[in-house]
Amino acid sequence: MQKIKHYAKRCQSWLRAVQNRVSWQKQETVHIGMIPLPVFGLMWLCVLSFIVLGEVPGELSVMLAVVAVLGFSCAEIGKHIPVLRYLGGPVMVTVLLPSYCVYSERMPIELENSIRAFWESTNILYLFTVAVVVGGILSMERGLLVKGFVKLFVPLAAGSVAAAIVGTLTGMELGLSAHHTFFFIVIPIMAGGLGEGAIPLTLGYAAILQTSQPELFAQVMPPIVLGNLTAVACAGVLHRLGQLNSDLSQRGQKLSAGHLKNHSTDSTPAALMESLASVGMLALSLYMVGVLVHQLTGWPAPLVMLGLAVLIKLTMTLSPRLEEGAYLMHHFFAQAVAYPILFGMGLTLTPWQALVSALAPVYLITIFVTVLTLALTGFMVGRWAGLNPIESAIINVCHSGMGSVGDMAILTSAHRMHLMPFAQLATRIGGALTIVIALMMFSVYQN
Repeated sequence: MQKIKHYAKRCQSWLRAVQNRVSWQKQETVHIGMIPLPVFGLMWLCVLSFIVLGEVPGELSVMLAVVAVLGFSCAEIGKHIPVLRYLGGPVMVTVLLPSYCVYSERMPIELENSIRAFWESTNILYLFTVAVVVGGILSMERGLLVKGFVKLFVPLAAGSVAAAIVGTLTGMELGLSAHHTFFFIVIPIMAGGLGEGAIPLTLGYAAILQTSQPELFAQVMPPIVLGNLTAVACAGVLHRLGQLNSDLSQRGQKLSAGHLKNHSTDSTPAALMESLASVGMLALSLYMVGVLVHQLTGWPAPLVMLGLAVLIKLTMTLSPRLEEGAYLMHHFFAQAVAYPILFGMGLTLTPWQALVSALAPVYLITIFVTVLTLALTGFMVGRWAGLNPIESAIINVCHSGMGSVGDMAILTSAHRMHLMPFAQLATRIGGALTIVIALMMFSVYQN
């Protein structure tokens, strides 16, 4: 009798274990972003415990988990906000919520300081840019790369000219001067971001005016940030438009056609990991060359890296395994790292005060019309040039992005991270040309 009771208890405990395992498996199928629900709960519990203890460890492993759980939490909130979710809500919430929490002092100071120190010491944003840009270019079909870059110049140039004219006229109609609207609102939006756009632009302005550069930088920063947020909303609308109208999403040459090819080969896991490691080292080496060139010439390292990756793709025949590794690297970073990076960007690079200071209707309308003109021109001219109109419009609005982080936010909102190489073309080269032309015009106007 005792043996029967003993076995009955063992069977009950075994059944409970099976039930718990089934329950775990059910929960494991539910994800918050890329994180399984049980793991998500465990990570949040650890974050809250660190805050209660008054110290958030700054080591790499902990901080990666912290920005991941916070970034995917914000994105999940944005997905469930009516209307906003179709305007890039996940991206907007992920960028703006941490910015507001820092401004209103609602974020625990220990958590804020740890994330800032991690962001500044690791410069992880550039690792993301390296992986996405180089991986995207090396896994792209060579013919598509050439045709895409050449064809995109037409809608990009047309959009820049149209946005400059329409944006300036809008500001003038609302009571702003043509000089202020053009040089301090419209041009900064298309200058290529803060570090590689606003800084050289305002340094040029300061040299011509013989005044202080920080004051000029403070003037142009709000239009750049708000222009990027407007571009995120435009990208969300374009994505939704493509979903509702299948003809628009399929018409014309798609920049994604053949890009990130379906590498369903017989490669073993070990071979895949080897190819991933190889292309990762190649990407890092290209960025190192970019940093070296920047130290010698002052050219932006990401722009040098972009040019080298294109040169390699055009002049060398890469093995299928290396292309497969490039695809895996691009896909992993685009899917798993975007929202954590956006959270860090919102906390460290998006000052809430600057956004609030530019909320006057005159500025908002001018910024909105400028970005909208970029999108509409890209849509229409891209369609005329034989490109997919949705993708052409998205690349054009990337011209108003805040550098790499802006491109990432825009393409995440558009669900088209594979367009990152083309977005970098619009932001980096388009921004550099905009600055050169604007400084020439500014100098002539002042004289």
